[in-house]
Amino acid sequence: QVQLVESGGGLVQAGGSLRLSCAASGRTFSIYTMAWFRQAPGKERELIAAAIGSSNGRTYYADSVKARFTISRDNAKNTVYLQMSSLKPEDTAIYYCAQSYSGPYYDVRVYDTWGQGTQVTVSS
Repeated sequence: QVQLVESGGGLVQAGGSLRLSCAASGRTFSIYTMAWFRQAPGKERELIAAAIGSSNGRTYYADSVKARFTISRDNAKNTVYLQMSSLKPEDTAIYYCAQSYSGPYYDVRVYDTWGQGTQVTVSS
C-alpha cells in the first residue's frame, strides 16, 4: 500500500517562508512524477508544481507560484519538498502532494495516490 505523508504546513506572515515535505512509501520513488496541488476554500484543486519522474530533473510551476516556490526531490529518501518563499495571503490553502506513474503531469486524473493534505495559512 503506497502512502504519502505530508508535513510542514502552518501559519506564517505574508512575506515569510515554509517548507513542505512529502514522504512516500511502498514503491520505487524515482520513476514517479511527484506533484503539489493546493485547494483554497470555494476553489478547485490546482496543480502548482511537479517534479517529473525519470526526467533528469524536469519541473513545472504554475504561473501563480513561479519564482517563489521550488519543488525538489530526494530519491534516496523517497521525499519531495516544496520550498515556499515570499508567501502571500492568497497562498492560503490546503496543500496536497500526489504521485503519478504515467500520463501528462498536468492532468489531475493521472495521480493515483494522494497525501492527507496540510494546511498553509498566510496572514496579512
